[in-house]
Amino acid sequence: MDDKTMESGASGAVEISEPHNSPANSEGKGNTARDDEEMAYYGKKQQLKRDFGFLSITGFVGSLLSTWEGMLSVFLLGFQNGGPAGLIYGYIFCFFGTLMVVASLAEMASMMPLSGGQYHWVSILAPARSAKFLSYITGWLTVIGWQAGQASVSFISAQMIQGLIVLNHPDYSPTRWQGTLIFYGVIAFIVFINTFLARWLPKIEGLVLCIHILGFFAILIPLVYLAPHGSTNDVFTTFINGGGWDTNGLSFFVGITTSVFSFLGADSACHMTEEIRNASTIVPWAMISTVVLNGVLGFGMLIAILFCLGDIEDALKSPTGFPFIEIFRQATKSNAGTTVMTVLILCLGIAAGIGIMATASRLLWSFSRDNGVPFSNYISRVNAKTALPLYSILTSTVVSVLIALINIGSTAAFNAIVSVNVAAFFFSYMIPIVLLLHKRLRNDPVKDNIRWGPWKMGPIVGPIVNVGAMIYSIIAMFFSFFPAVEKVTPVTMNWSCLIFGAAVMFSVGFYVFIGRHSYKWPIVDTIRRNQ
Repeated sequence: MDDKTMESGASGAVEISEPHNSPANSEGKGNTARDDEEMAYYGKKQQLKRDFGFLSITGFVGSLLSTWEGMLSVFLLGFQNGGPAGLIYGYIFCFFGTLMVVASLAEMASMMPLSGGQYHWVSILAPARSAKFLSYITGWLTVIGWQAGQASVSFISAQMIQGLIVLNHPDYSPTRWQGTLIFYGVIAFIVFINTFLARWLPKIEGLVLCIHILGFFAILIPLVYLAPHGSTNDVFTTFINGGGWDTNGLSFFVGITTSVFSFLGADSACHMTEEIRNASTIVPWAMISTVVLNGVLGFGMLIAILFCLGDIEDALKSPTGFPFIEIFRQATKSNAGTTVMTVLILCLGIAAGIGIMATASRLLWSFSRDNGVPFSNYISRVNAKTALPLYSILTSTVVSVLIALINIGSTAAFNAIVSVNVAAFFFSYMIPIVLLLHKRLRNDPVKDNIRWGPWKMGPIVGPIVNVGAMIYSIIAMFFSFFPAVEKVTPVTMNWSCLIFGAAVMFSVGFYVFIGRHSYKWPIVDTIRRNQ
């Protein structure tokens, strides 16, 4: 490709050049020369401020993943289906699976550092005849996944607050409408941070990273020191098939959803990429670093909690709704001590919600910029004074508020909607990974002139990692549709398969009637149009 090329895209013809390798500073909004050139290469204008560096975005993604905190919150499903041994081996399986997925995404984030992430990558990697459709569907599913994830984390925080009230006031009987109101309080705080304190967000996330690491030891040390300890045999060889599945193997895979959920969301850095300096280098390393860091912390906490279970029957039947709260109470023999430990996890959970809202709103803003959703003209606006996509943040907030209303009528229906985020995420991961692998294996120098970024895995390691990522994504998505028990009722049934199918059909229908006419898909280079 020539050093100087004319490309045509959604924003018209722009003169572009291959980015320089040096991250020399340039004027305006904190971006580097490389950032400027990469934005121009894909026909995009810099609209947001690049305030994030490596430490702050690592804190952002690390606190959003919140692996050790999230694992405690969803501990019950993995313990019922797999038990201690299933949790440990399932966690190891999910750690390496997640690492392969994230490495594949990091490679694409390095080549195409745009906030749209998956749907941008698909538009460039897919064959010309199907690129627009696949990009559009990927965009919708990614948006749905992040919006559902935002509601899910906020709801868990609200439930945890009710659990703390039950712990300290046993006569309190939690109701769904009260949980919804608490949910609104959590969302309001998250919105406040993402708007009025947005300029401090990079510093806040750096602080949260420190609390994320120090908080791990603040929970681990008293738990290990005070709680009764189980045997190695109890932890590493005890398997539980509490769901009544035909085989222990099937029960194991149903239970890995606990670990899958705990690692979900590492692609958040991709959707914040237009606010990160030297993004094509920083984003991949931030993604890999946070998965490794969270993986180590999460495994340490998992081992600790399994050795310190105490009376597990009381923990599983805890009126708080969270077994880990009862495990803390048995260890400390103090409601006050348990409250302090739980509040720390609650605060880190809300911090994760702050990052999720930032990610969900940036993704929605990017998709609106390409005219992918209704009212795109409004949602895609960026406030000139703050350089924030305020309309996108407002829309994300309204979506969460409306979803939370469902909980008043039925918690099962609410859980069905928010649980779709696992399937939506992995579906959005698989499409670009499959397309990248196809190009790698075909290796056509004319049709597959891949413009690699500074972070790449190479022609040997890359395909192996891509295949592993595909296998893991299929397994994780498939078993995310399974209920916790084999014999289900309308309440215990996992309706996420129905909701996910409806989301896919809605996306296809919206594309057929509206999207194919209005969607201004991202710029695609002329070499790729020859496919």
